Amino acid sequence: MNTSLYPELPVLLVDDEEAWLHSFSLALKAAGVTHIHCHQDSRSVLQLLKEQRFSTVVLDLIMPHVTGEEILPRIVEEHPEIPVLVLTGLDLVDSAVNCMKLGAFDYYTKVSEEDRMVSGVKRALDFVRLRRENSSLKEIFLKDALNNPEAFSHIITHNKAMHSIFQYMEAIAPTSESVLITGETGVGKELIARALHNLSGQKGEFVPVNAAGLDDTIFSDTLFGHRKGAFTGATESRPGLIERASGGTIFLDEIGDLPQASQVKLLRLLQEREYFQLGSDIARHTDARFVFATHHSLDRFSAEGRFRKDLFYRLSAHHIQTPPLRNRMDDLELLVDFFIQEAAERLDKTVPTYPKELLSLLGAYTFPGNVRELKNIIFDAVSRHRSKMLSLDDFKAYVFPEIQQAGTIPSMTCDDDKTPFSVLENLPTLKEAGSVLIREALRRANGNQSVAAGILGITRQALNWRLKQEEKE
Repeated sequence: MNTSLYPELPVLLVDDEEAWLHSFSLALKAAGVTHIHCHQDSRSVLQLLKEQRFSTVVLDLIMPHVTGEEILPRIVEEHPEIPVLVLTGLDLVDSAVNCMKLGAFDYYTKVSEEDRMVSGVKRALDFVRLRRENSSLKEIFLKDALNNPEAFSHIITHNKAMHSIFQYMEAIAPTSESVLITGETGVGKELIARALHNLSGQKGEFVPVNAAGLDDTIFSDTLFGHRKGAFTGATESRPGLIERASGGTIFLDEIGDLPQASQVKLLRLLQEREYFQLGSDIARHTDARFVFATHHSLDRFSAEGRFRKDLFYRLSAHHIQTPPLRNRMDDLELLVDFFIQEAAERLDKTVPTYPKELLSLLGAYTFPGNVRELKNIIFDAVSRHRSKMLSLDDFKAYVFPEIQQAGTIPSMTCDDDKTPFSVLENLPTLKEAGSVLIREALRRANGNQSVAAGILGITRQALNWRLKQEEKE
């Protein structure tokens, strides 16, 4: 298993008692904090900080030669980016207050529960991580450029909102915190997850898992693996995908469909970074990065009791909301060109051209299936075509029924007995309403009369006649 250290910069423990240093180091390592440097001589602490970078300092107050109370203000002044946690064997209020005034991040007595001190170190590391991410985000957005544009080469876009998401991804990629990717079906959440993995610089694999439809036993076996004899048919041990993702990224898609029992196990995995194979009582540790995705609203699921709130907050340390295709229609031409090229190559056909009306036609559609739906439509059209140009009829046959169905006026007999006109005090005349519908259809069709006529469910000749009548009036 990969033995990469966390955090990237070590935690410095300063105490003259070797036994305590050893004991607290073991407690931190059990909690997943594995990058630790122990130091017993208080006289050389400041020099050590000049020579080496640390993420956090845990400093004992009562030491021979130079006390922690003398060192603390020097560290705060010379290394303000490093949080300092102060420890003492004496439970003195005045001492605690004075240390906090001098700039200590927190204060603990050695008689305190060890778990509290471990939590304090992890909280300090979170503070350092958030401050570093904020600084990185500020730098990235100020220069408005990508450091690693090649990582996003498989995502076809020149949309500004997507560019901002890429900048955010560059800022959070080096961290070990989990990431939640949300968005409608077909927006490309797995592509985002793969780009995040590529940006992270991790040496391990990217391992995708679809959680939809997995019961608790299959989920546990898939993720954690099992020992020989764990259940009937387990004739040999098998490692889980968590082990395969060691030193890399494990991507759990459709996380909103996870059963409650599996949610409990996943929460422990994220909190403790450890898991148990089926049939084993020996804890295994993981250093994999966790990325999750869902098209559901986990906020709503949490409120309804279908998804644990503590798990929701734990897995969404970072959140990426992927926009639907209808909100990035400036990418439509790029995507159409790309998918036509890809379809022709995969189907071993000459790359066809397409009618100029195609973009207007597709631009009038809302694409509930998003980029995946667009890809499927184009692949189907390319597979059908027999000439140098794609037939617009293939697209009309798909798009027009969908547009008309999506745009149907609600039934007059619905429960609330309301229509789109219910808010109007005075109803428009049929002529006025028809004129408004025509203008809206033309707007959605970017002025293309053929597409607008299809949206309205009439012939182009009928639409042309209506427009001429309006011009006469």
